[in-house]
Amino acid sequence: MNFTHSKGASADAFAQHPGYRRMFAEGHLTLGIFLPLRFYRGDMAVLRGQAQLVSDIDRLDFAAVWARDVPLYDPSFGDAGQVFDPFTYLAYLAAHSRKLALATGSAIFTLRHPIDLAKAAASVDCLSGGRLVLGIASGDRPVEFPAYGQEHERRGERFAQSVDYFRRLLGSQQAPIHSPLGRLEGARLLPSPVTGSIPLLVTGSSRQPLQWLGEQADGWITYPEATHDSLGPRRLGEKIRAWRALIPGAGFRPHVTNEWIDLDENPNFPRTPLQGGYVLRTGRNGLIELLQQWREAGVNHAALGMQMARRPPQQIIQELAEEVLPLFPSLNGPEPCAQDW
Repeated sequence: MNFTHSKGASADAFAQHPGYRRMFAEGHLTLGIFLPLRFYRGDMAVLRGQAQLVSDIDRLDFAAVWARDVPLYDPSFGDAGQVFDPFTYLAYLAAHSRKLALATGSAIFTLRHPIDLAKAAASVDCLSGGRLVLGIASGDRPVEFPAYGQEHERRGERFAQSVDYFRRLLGSQQAPIHSPLGRLEGARLLPSPVTGSIPLLVTGSSRQPLQWLGEQADGWITYPEATHDSLGPRRLGEKIRAWRALIPGAGFRPHVTNEWIDLDENPNFPRTPLQGGYVLRTGRNGLIELLQQWREAGVNHAALGMQMARRPPQQIIQELAEEVLPLFPSLNGPEPCAQDW
């Protein structure tokens, strides 16, 4: 039985959402910064001062910062992600910023109950004045699932159920919820999101067919394909067009991609793949060319990570702000609501 009844929403549904409107508009590409700014190798000291740099990112007018969700560190996987819980950390960063959209990349919707996810998400949204944008995923680290008492191979089914339950919890109609994940009657979730809803951007397939992604996702996050030449952006464009062809009513919904960059001091350094293509070393001119190709392919937001870069993060952030961001400016939209909790 298919328990997923709620549908994804077009941009009109988020017309008053400060975070969404800062990041997304048809035909435009904006820039965000992926956290952490330095790779965790067993010493938490690499994260010191990051919140101050996020304040700088906000002041310099980037569109968003992204926090990853890695519940358990698997040394064999080799990447601890953001380390901090994403909702806790984004609430902390909300107090260190005023305009930035705060995005998860991506919250694992299979491992936590949707009530807990909705409670945390709505709280961050209220504390930030309506700036939360949720990237969501089914999870990719097998070691985490038995720790939560779940079966890794059933994550796709639970993901779809969680999305439906989450949307019903935050919906305007306080109807009973009957789901394989629980039955809710005679109670409701507080707080409510600032603008009544929180956009859900699905990451990859999350074990769902493309038809489901077209109907259910408020936006789509995918890996970028190859980034060192023009073939990757062309393949990415084909993927985006195939997804958008399945959106009901052909309404606009945003696409997001990301890349870990090692920004070279030489602005003309050619786009060069490192670590099997996981990292792109490039000068700013090569990065600008890539971003232009992504925009032509239909990408609406690029989240740039620098945890593998050789240069200090503040240098890279400043160069991006001065030389790249003016070509891909953040969008004007509703101001965040009062954040005086």
